Amino acid sequence: MFKRLISVVVAAVVLSFQLFIGSATALELDQATRTVKLNEQGDTVVISIPQLAIGKKLFNDTCAQCHAGGVTKTNQNVGLEPEALALATPRRDNIEGLVDYMKNPTTYDGEIEISEIHPSIKSADIFTEMRNLTDDDLTAIAGHILIQPKIVGIRWGGGKIHY
Repeated sequence: MFKRLISVVVAAVVLSFQLFIGSATALELDQATRTVKLNEQGDTVVISIPQLAIGKKLFNDTCAQCHAGGVTKTNQNVGLEPEALALATPRRDNIEGLVDYMKNPTTYDGEIEISEIHPSIKSADIFTEMRNLTDDDLTAIAGHILIQPKIVGIRWGGGKIHY
């Protein structure tokens, strides 16, 4: 019984330490790190710490099944790294572009609407994980996607080099 009590205490201490470190890491993200492009015109917006936490949770709940670590499992040639997002038509390297994509997705060249095969608000009847997402939720997810390369570097999106 004494061994079990010690095991529980050790587990609680380790978990508390991990939670503290995780919270401290989120708080250490300065305003420059949390500043991302808002639109194609180059306006910027600062993603708040709470928005970032919500965006991470929603991304993990709704997007990470196919985009873990920013890699697109169904097409590994096109990930969520800034270079790939910038080369899409229309550009998706900004909040408004990503939110628009999550509402009405198109192929990388922007020619064909793909809401029947890619989760979106438009296809929420097919992809139920999108059903209850608001514009604020989509903005938080977009913020998470755009901030990740600043945090994890080239590992986000698979570290591909685009020429």
